[in-house]
Amino acid sequence: MNISLDYDNTYTRDPVMWDAIVDMMKRYGHTVYVVTMRYPSEGAEVEKYLADKVERIIYTSRKGKMDYVEQQLLSIDIWIDDMPWFIVNDAKC
Repeated sequence: MNISLDYDNTYTRDPVMWDAIVDMMKRYGHTVYVVTMRYPSEGAEVEKYLADKVERIIYTSRKGKMDYVEQQLLSIDIWIDDMPWFIVNDAKC
């Protein structure tokens, strides 16, 4: 399975727990991505904590996550996100 993990207010609420869960998901053969609405220019912190733990970090630049990821020719099976409406909706800037 391809699994998306949100960063802000999801991963950041308990990084130690999420690190263990990401490790377990990978051991079971799943692929974990971080999909965040941040702009790439806002990604230093995300990269610092997760670049070596997940397959890829995807920055949608405030675009709805599902459409953005599908445009990258990637399909997510499970979304883990504290604000699920942003999976299908753009952020109002």
